[in-house]
Amino acid sequence: MIKEFCAENFTDIPKAIAAGAGRIELCDNLAVGGTTPSTGVIEETLAYANEKAVPVMTMIRPRGGNFVYNDIELKIMHTDLIEAKKIGTDGVVFGCLTEDGWLDEEALELLIEVSEGLQITFHMAFDALSAENQFKAIDWLAERGVERILTHGGAAGTPIEANFEHLKELMSYAKGRIRILPGAGITYENLPGVIEALAVQEAHGTKIVKLG
Repeated sequence: MIKEFCAENFTDIPKAIAAGAGRIELCDNLAVGGTTPSTGVIEETLAYANEKAVPVMTMIRPRGGNFVYNDIELKIMHTDLIEAKKIGTDGVVFGCLTEDGWLDEEALELLIEVSEGLQITFHMAFDALSAENQFKAIDWLAERGVERILTHGGAAGTPIEANFEHLKELMSYAKGRIRILPGAGITYENLPGVIEALAVQEAHGTKIVKLG
C-alpha cells in the first residue's frame, strides 16, 4: 500500500516519511489546491526523500483557480517542468483543460513529451470533466503513457465514501491501463475503509499518515 502524502513545502516531509508515507506529492500553496514549489524546495525534498527511497512527484501548476491556461501560463509550466526534471524529480503532476470542458490536448502533448522518463500524474483537473468525458480522458491519457489519475470521484467537499461507486466505475474502465488514485478527504483514520471498499494499492491526502 502506497500512502502518497500531499506536502506543502518541505516542513512536514521528514515526519510524513517517518509515519509511513511511501510517496510525496510536492506542492506550494495548498490553500488554492497546490502550485509549483520553488527550486530550492524541490532540491531539498529530493535530497531527503530519495535517501529514504521515497519518490517525489512535483506539482506543475502556475496558479490556483481553473485549469484553463493561456500561452504564457503554459510557457511557465513548460519551464518549471524542465527545471524539476533537471533537478531530478521522480515524477510530475499536471492537468490542462479547454474552456469547453475537454483535455487541452496540444498543451498536454507538449508537457508529456518533456516529461519523458518521469512518472506522470494527471491531477484533480480530472474532476472538472463531465462523467462522459472522464471515461474518454482515461483512454486518451492511458494511450500517452500517463501513469495515474488523481481524483476525488465527485464534487469537491463531498465525503470520499459518497464517491465510491463512481471511483469503482473509473477503476473498472481503466482496467489496469492507468491507475486511478483516490484523494481528497482520505485520512489515516478512514483509509482502512477506503482500501476495503475500493481494493486500492495507492491513496493520496494531506492527512494520509499521522504526523504526531
